[in-house]
Amino acid sequence: MSILTLNNISLAYGHHPLLTGVELRVDRGERVCLVGRNGTGKSTLFRLLSGEAQADEGEIRYKDTLRVSYLRQDIPEQSQNSVYEVVAAGLGELGALLNEYHNVMHHPQQKTLHTLSELQQGIDMLDGWNIRQKVESVLSRLSLPQDKNISECSGGIKRRVMLAQALVSDPDLLLLDEPTNHMDIAAITWLEEFLLAFQGALIFITHDRTLLRHLATRIIELDRGNLLSFPGDYDHYLTKKQQLLDAEERNNARFDKKLAEHEIWIRQGIKARRTRNEGRVKHLEDMRRERGQRLKRQSKASLQIDQGKVSGKLVVELRDVSFHYAEHCIIRDFSTRIMRGDRVGIIGPNGSGKSTLLKLLLSELKPGTGWAATGTKLQTAYFDQQREQLDLDKTVRENISDGAEYVTINGQSRHIISYMKDFLFPPERINSSTKSLSGGERNRLLLARIFTRPANMLVLDEPTNDLDVETLELLEALLSEYDGTLLLVSHDRTFLDRVVTSTLVFEGDGHVAEYVGGYKDWLRQRPAPVTADKTKTENEQGTVRSRPVKAKTKLGYMEKRELNALPNSIEILEQEQQQLEALMANGDFYKQDRDSITATLSRLAQIKEELEASYERWEYLDSF
Repeated sequence: MSILTLNNISLAYGHHPLLTGVELRVDRGERVCLVGRNGTGKSTLFRLLSGEAQADEGEIRYKDTLRVSYLRQDIPEQSQNSVYEVVAAGLGELGALLNEYHNVMHHPQQKTLHTLSELQQGIDMLDGWNIRQKVESVLSRLSLPQDKNISECSGGIKRRVMLAQALVSDPDLLLLDEPTNHMDIAAITWLEEFLLAFQGALIFITHDRTLLRHLATRIIELDRGNLLSFPGDYDHYLTKKQQLLDAEERNNARFDKKLAEHEIWIRQGIKARRTRNEGRVKHLEDMRRERGQRLKRQSKASLQIDQGKVSGKLVVELRDVSFHYAEHCIIRDFSTRIMRGDRVGIIGPNGSGKSTLLKLLLSELKPGTGWAATGTKLQTAYFDQQREQLDLDKTVRENISDGAEYVTINGQSRHIISYMKDFLFPPERINSSTKSLSGGERNRLLLARIFTRPANMLVLDEPTNDLDVETLELLEALLSEYDGTLLLVSHDRTFLDRVVTSTLVFEGDGHVAEYVGGYKDWLRQRPAPVTADKTKTENEQGTVRSRPVKAKTKLGYMEKRELNALPNSIEILEQEQQQLEALMANGDFYKQDRDSITATLSRLAQIKEELEASYERWEYLDSF
């Protein structure tokens, strides 16, 4: 059953059309991912869906009593409200009453019987006591400090606060614009699991391809003002999209060939102007007009790094390094050696000390104890997630070349306009103020800036925020071919898997461990959580002694049988997975009743979990 329908929606800013006759229908229980290049109008479409903006033409129809919540991409300006007040604001009038009641109950000096009585009556009239419990439940589930001032919270906590504000009204339709920005991996994993269990409809924008693959049941793409729908998962979308682009290129090539033939004919002179050929002349004019109205697909970014001179073989070495802030231990007895050409990922919760570790590796901080040294001939380029290297009062040109007409890349001089086109900046944007750029454009500008500096060591702190998927994949390819040394802080699981060769992971209490490979490799190698043995033997003094565990050296009979049976079990699961994915790819899938859709999606998620467990078990048994 449709809860939201867009009919022939059009919207333009000046002469630039963002939406052209857009059609969309969203059914209850769907999880739809909106994709598209930066600047195509995805956030604008969200503002239309939430009612914050109006279309130039067309109609948006909502199901009666539909509740819509919208999590914006940007964190709001600093305020002096508490976390509880910000979350409760998502309830409108009732939220204001609950805020006041919460403040009175937590500040005894403000408590009067008359005040409490008035507040209680107001909450009773709006049937708000159950909703008050919901506010506290959401705060608890997201582990939010309800009485802390939001201006004192980190970027990741602020994102969770705004998510809580969107969820507290129990929406039928949830709009999430880049929900994983500024979140660490643990928070992203929690969000993923939460949204999989969310009962309402979901439309989300994300650059996190792991989240997209796990969550989306349908992909819609905003491309040159048109909205295209692709039922099924992200990999199915990639295949179908490439087929559409190939077909478009073939059609354009045929059209252009025919137009060229007509252009040759018209130049033949007087024969083309005879009365009997007026129809052909008119047809040529129509073809010229159609060719002029063709919307060109935005070109891809083209990234290039000035790799500078070769550094020494040893880049960084730390021995038994510890670092404290006051009484808090950030890093404890950590040793590592980074060699030329290593690509190292750094993983850890927000606030764990990743930036501190970067500064120790770069010798910007001295360790409290231990020894640290950097190698020779290092040329470092640093991408900071706050983009502090960009001067917002300067233009795009001034941030890249200090106003010069040319930049030098790998010893070759390039005009600033040509260079910035590689980063998708059209000539008319070169002299624009940096303040006017979107988050994705600022990230591309900072990448363009650091790539003009000769560097044999790149330090990238959260470079993926706000970048569209195409640019992310180009950046991945560039870094994979980079011959220098890379230090990468990122919460993007796919990006880590495709770029780094080893990871440094913050595991709590200042302990940093080193693993070979990317994010998935770390998941496989990390130590299993310790669980207490329920069977215990008490000695004469009443102390508990655990049973000795013998190291396994070979498989038992039942384990051998299990190992032999696993390939067939995995094959059956994979076949069922393919059948369900094919069913979801059918356009009629979402016309079924909600229970059938939910059952299919739940079974598909269950199969994925069973396959992962089977692969791990097979790998374990096969190792003996």
